[in-house]
Amino acid sequence: MRKLNQASDALQRLISIVKKLRSPEGCEWDRAQTSKSLRPYLLEEAYEVIESINEEDPQKIKEELGDLLLHIVFQAELGDENEDFHLAESIDHISDKLERRHPHVFGDATVKGVADIKKNWEEIKKAEGRDSLMEGLPKSLPALLQARRIQERAAEVNFEWDDIKYVWGKLDEEIVELKEAIDRKDIDEIEDEMGDVLFSVVNLSRFLKTNPEEALKRTNKKFIQRFQQIEQHLEARCLEFKDMSLEDLDRIWETAKKSHKKSI
Repeated sequence: MRKLNQASDALQRLISIVKKLRSPEGCEWDRAQTSKSLRPYLLEEAYEVIESINEEDPQKIKEELGDLLLHIVFQAELGDENEDFHLAESIDHISDKLERRHPHVFGDATVKGVADIKKNWEEIKKAEGRDSLMEGLPKSLPALLQARRIQERAAEVNFEWDDIKYVWGKLDEEIVELKEAIDRKDIDEIEDEMGDVLFSVVNLSRFLKTNPEEALKRTNKKFIQRFQQIEQHLEARCLEFKDMSLEDLDRIWETAKKSHKKSI
């Protein structure tokens, strides 16, 4: 209870600070902000929270959560100023939703496991007025993450293969269709088929219980590290990329690749 009271006091302090910043006696930059102008900063802070979680750094997680909370309070303050809503309404909304969607905790429903919990969750969401399982997916989600969430929702009603061999088969099929589109030199068709290949790769990743977004980020990180090693190699020898053949660069790349594996 003591920590709960501390959190309440700290939240009230933050709300007061944001109100002060938005006041005529506050900060000109903060007064100029709108819900839309703050969107890129809100997204950036959310990604920084994720990065700190990936790094398993509790101190950094604590700090980044504070930065993200600032944006939540700021958006709520803008809503309050426009007489659209108050922060308390947002908090009540999510509290009501959590209690409503967890009847096995806050009600008298009984469940046998996670499968029952998920089933209840979807049935309750449908009862709340959702016409499709695909409703409510943010359009601004990164495409790989959005694809994974789409597939997860379909899987909740057993609309998926029961064996990974069919996933491999679909991926092979989509690659063939992409090659055919490339042969026809049809740009729109190539883009469609490339999307189908990527969607199938995400499905394979899901079957293998890996996160495609994180997997690609790891590969991006590896590529950057190895490319920077090539740059360092060339700089140490007073060379530039234009002085090297692709074969020369590839040899340096393989060396960087081997040294990276040893350092893991």
